[in-house]
Amino acid sequence: MAELLRVENLQAGYGEAVVLNGVTVSVEQGQTLALLGRNGTGKTTFMNTLAGATQYVSGSIQLGGVVLHKMPQHQRAAAGIGWVPQERNIFKSLTVHENLTAVARHGKWTTESVYQMFPRLAERKTNLGTQLSGGEQQMLAVGRALVLNPKLLLLDEPLEGLAPIIVQELLQAIRRITREEGLSAIIVEQHPQTILKISDTAAVLDRGCVVHTSTAQTLMEQPELLNKLLGVAR
Repeated sequence: MAELLRVENLQAGYGEAVVLNGVTVSVEQGQTLALLGRNGTGKTTFMNTLAGATQYVSGSIQLGGVVLHKMPQHQRAAAGIGWVPQERNIFKSLTVHENLTAVARHGKWTTESVYQMFPRLAERKTNLGTQLSGGEQQMLAVGRALVLNPKLLLLDEPLEGLAPIIVQELLQAIRRITREEGLSAIIVEQHPQTILKISDTAAVLDRGCVVHTSTAQTLMEQPELLNKLLGVAR
């Protein structure tokens, strides 16, 4: 498989605070990377940095051979980054349909294909963002990223704080997006076993550094190693 994303020796943070200390990871075309680690280890900062929302210090980010690390955020989206941050960042004063059509780019993913994946959104297409539940807002955030027709989807804790039935709906959608539709993705999630099941590879961050990389299957089959890497007390 061809390499899609290559990040080398990346340093970045906020203001003068450097959070990422030389991160090197890669994602192949059509594959999903599970990004794991305890709270405060740099996972969200890494995702924000790929999207262009932090202070770049050094290192390189390439997506399909295109150098991203000096691009502003809107150019990274045009280059193929689809970002679903923890805050979701939907337009709450717009309807569901307006949220999707406002950012849509020509390609495979259309508003209709998003509605097919998330029937709840189709039922609420005239509702404002403020009238949606947390789960529906998350579905809309994913849908907004998809209609950009990205090369790489960034999902930062997409299941956080959601009801179990919504978690299952989103997991099924993410599995379809990545497994059946073949969209490359990086997923940050606090419940590793949940996301390792639908990932190809895994990387663990600690103090802004990558301390482990392997296949997702390897970590699933070694729960003691996973617990040690994540600092889980026995």
